[in-house]
Amino acid sequence: MVNPLPSHIRSLSQPHSRKVPSMAIAWKPLLPLLLVSAIIIHEEWLSTPSCETVPSSNLDEPTEDHPEDLKVMMVADLLLLGSEAGYVDLLFRDYYMSKFFRKSFESLKPDMLLVLGDVSARGWELSRSKWMSVLHQFHRILGPFLGLPLHVVLGDRDIGECSKLSSNSVGWIAGRFPGLDMAGCGAFEISNVSFVSLNAVALLCGNNDLRFSIEKVIESECLDLRTDMESVTRLVDESSKIKKRVHDFRLRDNAISSGSGPVLLLHFPLRQVATANCGSRSSNAMDGRWFVGTGPYKLLQSLPPNATEYILHALKPRIVFSAHTHEFSSHVHPDGTREVTVPAMTWNARDDPGFIVANFRRNNKAVIHRVSILFAWRLEMRKKNMD
Repeated sequence: MVNPLPSHIRSLSQPHSRKVPSMAIAWKPLLPLLLVSAIIIHEEWLSTPSCETVPSSNLDEPTEDHPEDLKVMMVADLLLLGSEAGYVDLLFRDYYMSKFFRKSFESLKPDMLLVLGDVSARGWELSRSKWMSVLHQFHRILGPFLGLPLHVVLGDRDIGECSKLSSNSVGWIAGRFPGLDMAGCGAFEISNVSFVSLNAVALLCGNNDLRFSIEKVIESECLDLRTDMESVTRLVDESSKIKKRVHDFRLRDNAISSGSGPVLLLHFPLRQVATANCGSRSSNAMDGRWFVGTGPYKLLQSLPPNATEYILHALKPRIVFSAHTHEFSSHVHPDGTREVTVPAMTWNARDDPGFIVANFRRNNKAVIHRVSILFAWRLEMRKKNMD
């Protein structure tokens, strides 16, 4: 008779299964759902706009929003490819840009959207059917902003360089955007803030019809400004002196003080005089060469000095907003006029796309906020820490 094994040896010799806690079994089917939820939450957080207030020369100016402020979101250089967009654009850039627009709309609650040129990456060489694909892409990305007042300035990538500028093509493209005349200019008022947008590309041209059309707009706005000021100050009516068409940029006597005119919108910046009051400039522009090629004009292109002086003298702008450089900057011209350059809003041109928000106050002052994509900022900080 075989003696039975001791109980402790018998327990070791017998196979046994490991018990899985019931809690782990209950969580296992939820893991894919939790993973997807974590990705969605992380993605929403990454696309949250990061906002900082740009210092101004008026240190006493409050930076808090007021219910009566006019809040305008300004973007530039979207460089859309329309039907020529690849999978990377459709699945990544357009997706995140659209999400960023939506998040910005929800968090910032702007009253208006301004686009300061270069909606298209190669608009100057596109057929009308391909231009329509760019417009469809533009509307798809804007999303909720389509319900807001919208104004678009024409850029050199939209209409081409001066030597190839066509009145017909400019008129057709201008007709696709609200508020532009056939020369690509516009004037409007919202919440008692007046805006004037000029086709800055045509101002680089010689004596052609488009340039003369821009001059007419400047003269008309100058006349309106002078008339408005004279009705308040009861000065002698000298409007007949500025009714003539100007064929060259010749300065006129204009006693109206700087900053009394409209908000001026341009694609090309005004020519800057080297001073110590230049604002910060970013250095993350890639010149658009990697993805969409170069445009008709270099990124350093600006309006010539005589055009700059004439515009400042005739319009006395309250503030100037421009684009084209793909970089953010804030500059004060010698006459005291502030110019803010809006950065590019696309990864096709920068590794940290962004835009600005301008709060126009009741005291005619403007508070500028620079907005960037949070995850782009974090990636840039990570790269700097690694260097």
